[in-house]
Amino acid sequence: MNAEVSRSPSKVASTPAALSQSQLRSLDVPGPRYTSYPTADRFVEAFGPKQYRQALRQRADGARVGGAGPLSVYVHVPFCESICYYCACNKIITKHHSRGAEYLELLEREVQLHVDELGTGHPLSQLHLGGGSPTFLSDAELASMMEMLQRAFKLGAEAEVSIEVDPRTVSSQRLRELRRMGFNRISFGVQDFDPDVQQAVHREQPFELVKELVQEARALQFVSINADLIYGLPKQTPKSFARTIEQVAELRPSRIALYAYAHLPQRFKPQRRILSADLPSGEARVSMLGDAIANFVAQGYVYIGMDHFALPTDALAVAKRQGRLHRNFQGYSTQPDCDLIGLGVSSIGRIGATYSQNAKTLDEYRDTLAQDEFPVVRGLALDRDDLARRSVIMALMCQGRVDFESIELAHLLNFPQTFAAELQRLQAMQAMGLIELSTQEIQITATGWYFVRAIAMVFDKYLQADQVRERFSRVI
Repeated sequence: MNAEVSRSPSKVASTPAALSQSQLRSLDVPGPRYTSYPTADRFVEAFGPKQYRQALRQRADGARVGGAGPLSVYVHVPFCESICYYCACNKIITKHHSRGAEYLELLEREVQLHVDELGTGHPLSQLHLGGGSPTFLSDAELASMMEMLQRAFKLGAEAEVSIEVDPRTVSSQRLRELRRMGFNRISFGVQDFDPDVQQAVHREQPFELVKELVQEARALQFVSINADLIYGLPKQTPKSFARTIEQVAELRPSRIALYAYAHLPQRFKPQRRILSADLPSGEARVSMLGDAIANFVAQGYVYIGMDHFALPTDALAVAKRQGRLHRNFQGYSTQPDCDLIGLGVSSIGRIGATYSQNAKTLDEYRDTLAQDEFPVVRGLALDRDDLARRSVIMALMCQGRVDFESIELAHLLNFPQTFAAELQRLQAMQAMGLIELSTQEIQITATGWYFVRAIAMVFDKYLQADQVRERFSRVI
């Protein structure tokens, strides 16, 4: 295993001090988070319901001979009661909770289309509800959804069943109901505890509220409790964010997701309410990230990579130690590469060597289902080059190491010849101390973990070809 990846957490660098300001500026460019490769912006409309159905049928054929592998399901619930200015998710802002009932009917139609192709009873290794705010739905609606999914699929005792929760929409009683429904993992959207920052992003929730909910979730024996944070928000400073980090450490969640804010007001209208002058500088963002890593590691958390931390006993940290870490559309995961069915508006799925995405508007989603057709509007069938590059990028993102021989054996290629141009571009990153490059492997250094996205971008054929990156968040 990569020495940088497996080193003691106390030795992880707290800041990339070896880099000059000019080097930092050269690395502070827009780039993907690589929850997939190719990234979703490369999906094409030529991949639609027909191609998706074919992929499902190929999976069904594999299942009949025992070669289909595990299956995951993601359900997108787009509704929120109020807008958070930073949010880049697909969402519908409404206070009319009656809209939830119609949405459940649409989800049931979509599930039935999958059952028609796959049959019932496929075991699920993972079920995740995201949004929007899944807890916009009532307890009765959530229970109805879970019953519907359990009729279509088989949720085993070891399955990861998780839900994203807006703390402002739940109580201790609601958490008990969620646990009773079968959810065993829960993620709280925290973002920041500083009142000025919360006001600037239109999401005000006191620390005491989140603390009470985390304590209740722990008492209910949720297997994993996650807290989501964002650095780079308006009004944030290294000092104010350090206070938030201390408060989160006090909560002691099992996992912490620390995301960089992606300011793309040209794409996401709510972000236009955020003043660019209120955003921290790139230098301040690096400081926030470095201090957060140092503080969480000092509190006993394992730095999983890029945007995740976990307690040593958590399954994510165990997977990191054992080299079993993976990455999917929800971020880092303990689940091996597997097929993913995306349900609901804008959901993204992966079946075999294909990606697919549902209609982004509720009207189009509804209209397509009314025709008894999958609401897939775009996707991609990966070719051999895509699959090889995906393996390289995911090895970098998850293990911090690429073993040339493993890639060569899996994809029947000569690594130095196939990626000659990429290896040449990596020379500059080696000079900056971000990687260690040999004739057998690429290893990311402790400093390099700050810029793992920039390193992975070297192998992104599509990104290197067009250089148009404004649609992505910045690396720092």
